[in-house]
Amino acid sequence: MRILVYEYASGGGLAGRQTPASLAREGAAMRAALAADLVAIGAHRIVTTADARTRHGVPRGVEVAALPSGNRARAAALDALIDEVDAVWLIAPETGRCLERLAARVERRRKILLGSSSETIRHASDKARLPSLLADAGVRCPSTYALGRRANPAAAARRIDYPIVVKPARGAGSDGSGLARTARELQPAVDRARAAARGGRVVLQPYVQGSAASVSLLANGADAVALAVNEQTLAVSPPFAYCDGTTPFDHPRAAEAIAAATAACRAVPGLRGFVGVDVILTDADAVAIEINPRLTTAYLGVRAALDENVAALAIAACAGVLPAPVPRARRRVRFSAAGRVSELEPARERGVA
Repeated sequence: MRILVYEYASGGGLAGRQTPASLAREGAAMRAALAADLVAIGAHRIVTTADARTRHGVPRGVEVAALPSGNRARAAALDALIDEVDAVWLIAPETGRCLERLAARVERRRKILLGSSSETIRHASDKARLPSLLADAGVRCPSTYALGRRANPAAAARRIDYPIVVKPARGAGSDGSGLARTARELQPAVDRARAAARGGRVVLQPYVQGSAASVSLLANGADAVALAVNEQTLAVSPPFAYCDGTTPFDHPRAAEAIAAATAACRAVPGLRGFVGVDVILTDADAVAIEINPRLTTAYLGVRAALDENVAALAIAACAGVLPAPVPRARRRVRFSAAGRVSELEPARERGVA
């Protein structure tokens, strides 16, 4: 196939607009890693896009197309690229329905989408409604209260004990997410979340004490298998910020994390390809927080921890085929959003291989 890798932040989606340096670095790191893995398969031709202000950092042999800065010109150029390929792999935030709309764009042009459908993304990325889907499937998740544009957050907060997590109902990473430890901190946290939500809703959840983690999975539209449980290092105060991660995460509740994440994926039919599920590991169990229906930063660590080509496995999953047996981590690595990956030790030595 001829595959277009479109990473929104570094690939021209913000061309002509101010782009946070950290966001551009993270996007460029994921784009470069994915392109390298697709090239390594040896069966596909790869094309990607770039913001002229961002270093390409992609392997030799990958075609790079710079997108123009004007909205109409950029849209026309992207559509032309989509028309020229067989399949598209999107890496984009859920904020403002960005990922959902891009997926719908690919679908309208009748190209293969190497990931979840626009409808599935809409369900999975709605943090106001997802908890009810998870709860119906028997997955433990925080109680969630959605705020309209004019709703009084204090009224909702009275049903939750402090500290309270405040975040956009649709967002990516930790953008706009914060912690209100007291009633005095609530309104500023809501204001930050509303600004990041770009007119969308904001949700309030009780803060779950425990270890932050994510589970990286492959999904085939009906089922999912876990590749790794990843430790997350987060800055909490305020707002939340992702720092780095370690995989695999040698935690007593790792098995519960896998069970919760797999059940969460099954609760949202249609998830395909590489999927991330954020969880909190408490002293008693694993609490599912949200689903990321896309490539996440953890891909950088997972691909380094496994011997298998994760991009090839994800393409197979999109076609309905999950790996059997499931690949196991061969080394333990630390990874950062900027793309730095360092091996810590063979995973076998810690009994987590």
